[in-house]
Amino acid sequence: MAQPVKVRRLTDQEGQKLQRIVRRGSTSTVRYRRVVMLLASAGGNAVPVIARLVQADEDTVRDVIHRFNEIGLACLDPQWAGGRPRLLTPDDEDFVVQTATTGPTKLGKPFTRWSVRKLADHLRRNVSRPIRIGRETLRCLLARHSVTFQRTKTWKESSDPDYDAKLDRIEYALTQRPDRTFAFDEFGPLGIRPTAGSCWAKQGNPERHPATYHRTHGTTYFHGCYSVGDDTLWGVNRRRKGISPTWSALRTIRAARPDGAPIYVVMDNLSAHKNWRIRRWAKKNKVELCFTPTNASWANPIDAHFGPLRQFTLANSHHPNHTVQTRELHRYLRWRNANARHPDVLAAQQRERARVRSERGIRWGGRPLAAAA
Repeated sequence: MAQPVKVRRLTDQEGQKLQRIVRRGSTSTVRYRRVVMLLASAGGNAVPVIARLVQADEDTVRDVIHRFNEIGLACLDPQWAGGRPRLLTPDDEDFVVQTATTGPTKLGKPFTRWSVRKLADHLRRNVSRPIRIGRETLRCLLARHSVTFQRTKTWKESSDPDYDAKLDRIEYALTQRPDRTFAFDEFGPLGIRPTAGSCWAKQGNPERHPATYHRTHGTTYFHGCYSVGDDTLWGVNRRRKGISPTWSALRTIRAARPDGAPIYVVMDNLSAHKNWRIRRWAKKNKVELCFTPTNASWANPIDAHFGPLRQFTLANSHHPNHTVQTRELHRYLRWRNANARHPDVLAAQQRERARVRSERGIRWGGRPLAAAA
């Protein structure tokens, strides 16, 4: 039997970059959809589920996953073909790229970064190897070799000594115990203000929202829970993060599997998630808390599903108050859960669960079938 198609284990840098793209949403539609595919696959979702999530063909999802496993994040950018033959040799292109990625100060120039004009002028005046290239051609050449003009940034890698062990435990829960695995996380703060987004409109006539300067409604945080096996997302809006909202969410998750068997909950390392009371309650109620490694919250499978939730309910919105905002969030969640999976996939899963419960002689209430009869 062929193994299911899924992405390889993400590195810290890959996971953080994918998570940042999903949260910001400020990228092309092609890149955004491919990022959601990769995060959803890393979260344990099967190809049919991912195809339904991003409204794409299953073969497209498989191609993106295979491409990522081969070349990494370069798969996010499609390779468009066409154009006239190149006038520069591959060696010339390599020399241009090497020069562009070398600091100007190392080449004796009195500035700290290149502009396209300065780089083209330096290449043309280079005594050892002069290369005549126009600015637009130079810009396209650098983009083709994945050399872009970027801001200098700091980078934070996970220093968790149990990094691999935590990822192994999460992967075990997602692949071996999906029907018993849940994910929990919060996002916010959510304010009441016109939020920029995107929509279809006539050219030159974009939808406009009023500008506001006074924030009198306060903020809320969305606390979301995701059932991996059921592919169901639900949640509530609360005024703040903390121990009580987290505890309440965990009790709701435990109530979703009232048979008393162990369940797994994937969470990040927020201090409110690791309170000693919550840990004691989890141990007593057979709830295993699977914490993501430090600075690796991308490993939480719920993040891939938060992206569309933000994109289709918060972006391009102008809610008058938190009550309306919460109502719209819940309307989307009801629609999303009703359209989450193809009916054939969902029916097959329900039949499989019924078969397993029949073999074990146990129903959802936790009592034997014979005793219930």
